[in-house]
Amino acid sequence: MTLPASCRSERSGGGRLLPDLNLSGAEQMALDALLLEHSWTLKLTGPVLRFYRWIRPSLSLGRHQRELPGSWLSLARAGELDLIRRPSGGGSVLHAGGLTYALVWPDPPRQRREAYRQVNRWITCGFSELGVSLNPGDAPAQGGAVDCFARSTAADLVDAEGTKRIGSAQFWQHGHLLQHGEIPLTPPADLWRAVFGNDPPRWTPSSPDAAAVQRALISSFSKGLSTHDWTDRALSPEERNLMQQRAEAYRLDAPAL
Repeated sequence: MTLPASCRSERSGGGRLLPDLNLSGAEQMALDALLLEHSWTLKLTGPVLRFYRWIRPSLSLGRHQRELPGSWLSLARAGELDLIRRPSGGGSVLHAGGLTYALVWPDPPRQRREAYRQVNRWITCGFSELGVSLNPGDAPAQGGAVDCFARSTAADLVDAEGTKRIGSAQFWQHGHLLQHGEIPLTPPADLWRAVFGNDPPRWTPSSPDAAAVQRALISSFSKGLSTHDWTDRALSPEERNLMQQRAEAYRLDAPAL
């Protein structure tokens, strides 16, 4: 598969590709943050890339989001979803029937917008291989939106009809970047309406296959980062222990809420 020059980067080197992990939402967020922390504390030079799904429907709030409607607490108490906090910013995202990507990038562009632009270009190139055309949104940025998928900024990607397909957010530490984002593929309509009061984004005629999306994005990220020598390495016992210890900090449906 050959991507156009616009999908490539001048960077080179090896990276780490994590396998799919069967984790709770809080553990997924703790792991994303931990991988970013290790990137700068261990002075790693290669990117880390992973894709994951959610073992239970989960509603994640951005790092600085404070609005928490009572209906969400009711849904959490009824066991309909888990409430979690992301290390990154942005609005609320319902994770159910979707695919999440997470990139830890040790040497991103210094400008936040340029980092979004480059990562979104690679995602766009990956989806183009699946016959899906995506473009950046054009709405002004707004912190802490109740529904992340209700509006599309330049950090997001929309299809030809203007439907938001991918919402992304960033978390920076010491010049190293975590960018992760949600790709709703087959979101449950009833739960989406219960949370946000509107219908979820739907694909026409059908949603892309999650495994095909993952393969296409691994290929496009590899070319964009000029990282072809990926080490497919599972979590070490130390990483798993740290992730589990820190997961509680990302749970919002804990008694302390």
